[in-house]
Amino acid sequence: MTHRPTQAGDLGEFPLIERLTARLRAPRPEVVVGIGDDVAAFSVDQEKILLATCDVQVAGTHFLPERCDPFRLGRKAAAINVSDIAAVGGRPTHFLSSLIVPPATHVEFLERVYEGLAEEASRWEADVIGGNVSGGEQLVIDLTLLGEVRLEALLRRSGAVIGDRILVTGTVGAAAAGLQLQLEPELTVDGSSRIAALDAFELPTPRVVEARALVSVGGVSSAIDLSDGLAADLGHVCDASGVGARLSASRIPVAPCARNVARAAGRDALDWALGGGEDYQLLFTAPPTRLGPLVEAVADAGGTSVSDIGEIVAAERGRSLLLDDGSEHALTGEGWRHF
Repeated sequence: MTHRPTQAGDLGEFPLIERLTARLRAPRPEVVVGIGDDVAAFSVDQEKILLATCDVQVAGTHFLPERCDPFRLGRKAAAINVSDIAAVGGRPTHFLSSLIVPPATHVEFLERVYEGLAEEASRWEADVIGGNVSGGEQLVIDLTLLGEVRLEALLRRSGAVIGDRILVTGTVGAAAAGLQLQLEPELTVDGSSRIAALDAFELPTPRVVEARALVSVGGVSSAIDLSDGLAADLGHVCDASGVGARLSASRIPVAPCARNVARAAGRDALDWALGGGEDYQLLFTAPPTRLGPLVEAVADAGGTSVSDIGEIVAAERGRSLLLDDGSEHALTGEGWRHF
């Protein structure tokens, strides 16, 4: 019998990462956070930690060239990397940009992408210091971002403990609503909901200011940004911390525009809030005694709301969602998957 080679799509994103990284040697001792997190962190001295992250936007997978604004695309490509740096309490510093460019791509399109990249980078006092360009069959924008943070301020996924509250900044589900409007622009929704949803999908706001406020106050036990979706990213925290979680559906701050778009599309806005992804809010955990100072600090720093949506429980209790009728259901970790 002929052996069929295993295909990437057979595995899925995270099992594929495990297969590939098993071929690598152990990291050097200065690596503080390595493979398995969105941000790598390594020490240069006893106080300063350098950060590195990378993320990619692929035509046909993350954006539709014929429907997107290239300036907004450039801003988003930068913003999603800045969000990773923010989630560990860091400050973004330097970008590297690699492009794969089909020969027929309009140069003016690429110029607008770079204008958006430059604007988003400068917003956070970061710059672009190098990169690479290569030809290929589809447009790919691959950014690497460096950053820095003080050792004592470094936030991780792995610190959540039983009894901590689970908190999230802003609202969730809006980005999924924006994607739905890109795919179905004919949906009938009010103008303000359309604008809010599309802005959330195309122009996410990295929560740099909010993360710095949390770090300044202290007491955050774990943190992550919401890229894969609330349920999936909470799952990453649970896996890293060795704990379970119990969410309350009524406490999840579903964006009003998501509710309106979901109604028009015949979808469930809570599903988008839990699994839609790309909201780029901060999910973090903290002891109940720290909630007041943390919520106040975030509000004072940027006017962003913080919602208490659940609690960290023992790992053997699993991950569950408490619905409004009092029933409790297993919380699946479904979110954004590349394969």
